[in-house]
Amino acid sequence: MAFMEKPPAGKVLLDDTVPLTAQIEASQSLHSHTEYIIRVQRGVSAENSWQIVRRYSDFDLLNNSLQISTLSLPLPPKKLIGNMEREFIAERQKGLQAYLDVITTHHILSNCEAVKKFLDPNSYSVNYTEIALQHVSMFFRSEPKWEVVEPLKDIGWRIRKKYFLMKIKNQPKERLVLSWTDLGPDKYLSDKDLQYAVKLLSSCSHPYVYKVTFAIANESSALVIRPFSEKGTLKDLIYKAKPKDPFLKKYCNPKKIQGLELQQIKTYGRQILEVLKFLHEKGFPYGHLHSANVMLDGDTCKLLDLENSLLGLPSFYRSYCSQFRKINTLEGVDVHCFGHLLFEMTYGRPPDTIPVESFPPAPSVFVVSVLESILTCEAMKNGMPTVSRLLQMPLFSDVLLTNSEKPQFKIPTKLKEALKTSKECIEKRLTEEQKLFHQHRRLTRAQSHHGSEEEKKKRKILARKKSKRSAYESGEEHSAKYSNSNNSAGSGTSSPLTSPSSPTPPSTAGASSIPPAPPPPPLSPAAPPPPPSTEVPMQPSPRPDVSASRGALLSSIQNFQKGTLKKTQTCDYSAPRIS
Repeated sequence: MAFMEKPPAGKVLLDDTVPLTAQIEASQSLHSHTEYIIRVQRGVSAENSWQIVRRYSDFDLLNNSLQISTLSLPLPPKKLIGNMEREFIAERQKGLQAYLDVITTHHILSNCEAVKKFLDPNSYSVNYTEIALQHVSMFFRSEPKWEVVEPLKDIGWRIRKKYFLMKIKNQPKERLVLSWTDLGPDKYLSDKDLQYAVKLLSSCSHPYVYKVTFAIANESSALVIRPFSEKGTLKDLIYKAKPKDPFLKKYCNPKKIQGLELQQIKTYGRQILEVLKFLHEKGFPYGHLHSANVMLDGDTCKLLDLENSLLGLPSFYRSYCSQFRKINTLEGVDVHCFGHLLFEMTYGRPPDTIPVESFPPAPSVFVVSVLESILTCEAMKNGMPTVSRLLQMPLFSDVLLTNSEKPQFKIPTKLKEALKTSKECIEKRLTEEQKLFHQHRRLTRAQSHHGSEEEKKKRKILARKKSKRSAYESGEEHSAKYSNSNNSAGSGTSSPLTSPSSPTPPSTAGASSIPPAPPPPPLSPAAPPPPPSTEVPMQPSPRPDVSASRGALLSSIQNFQKGTLKKTQTCDYSAPRIS
């Protein structure tokens, strides 16, 4: 078969559902225009980022391609005169940043091809429609009974998945839909197991699974054909859209927001839960539930795209699941996605934020009860309920299912083991991504807390207290040193001459009978200095010991002899002189 003879290209490693963020870092004026330097980052890792340069005209082209969504996007208006002034460029840069923030946080716009090519031209430079046509043409060479009626341009949200309206040559009135897609980053089955599992899809018979007419896969892509339904999907019913219209036009900005009736919510919800339970019991991974993957056949909901998990394609709600660690299995992913779908059926629109803090009035309190068990903050912390638990809740437990078709889907034991291993690998990658997200969240919170005004004030107060404390401690230390130095100096000069360990000098006989020398008269000349002592004085050491100097002083007092003193004669001129 020609389609199978295509040279293997391997799976696409890039996950298109990982959000891109964009920050304008600077602007530069060149001649008659201004260029904006933008830092783009994929996911939470700053290492996975790059720079792009865009002009206002590039933003304008992007905005024109997004006008099909009918959303009012905040692109700054054009200005022909004075558009090179510094103040105007700074103001326009703020406006363009606000525009980038809107398109990168909008769940549908952020995943569309135009936005991806604008922010990451290197990864999305290929024309995927042409590649799809090449693969489909090779398929038709080996299967001449099929014929393309028209391409269904952009009816889905995936960039790498393309759709074509088909017919069988001998049944020209019957319409079918062919979908072609690359293999995704979660493809873990071997090529042989993948090809066998994809072919097995056409044998699956279940009242709530949409029939697969033909399916085939090779080493790099897969092709699936199904009947075309004029009624469209459950999402088309909710948004009152035409199935052939582009995805952006159908679902971005509905003209009228209105949920389904209570009985429809109960019946459709019960049918979807029943098919999820069936797949879980079979060990067949799904993980791709959303309202556009549920086909309507009369009053019956039928699940689409069972092949997505086999091909390794990321889920529509993966960016939500990667934020919460308790959603760590494909069964948990299915339940979380069911919460989104139930919210959409009830209120006619997707939830604004996840988790949901409060729910608007609903047709029944039982609806809110189910939503609270899946989409609230408490549910994210405690984990998702099982499908069996949801089926037992009052909203669905009393629904009677009239379809009597017996489900059949035989999966060989060997393939079951391969599917189990593949499922574990998919869950492991999800868990690793959740771990990175939580590390980034903790770091961001710490940085935000550290940079808050309240925290800055606290740090200033602590710094002042620390400065005062250190100044007080240094002053105390200085005064203690000064006091110690004074005490040591005083102990060498004002301490008593005798001590318990020093001997008391004996009294000298007759010392008390010697009168002191009379003071010199006031006008007498200065008395000559006493003769130098015959004993050679000891040279004091630079740092004499206090006890040694005290002992020397006592010794000199004890050895003092009066006889060594020289007698002096004085002339008394105090008497009056008579001439």
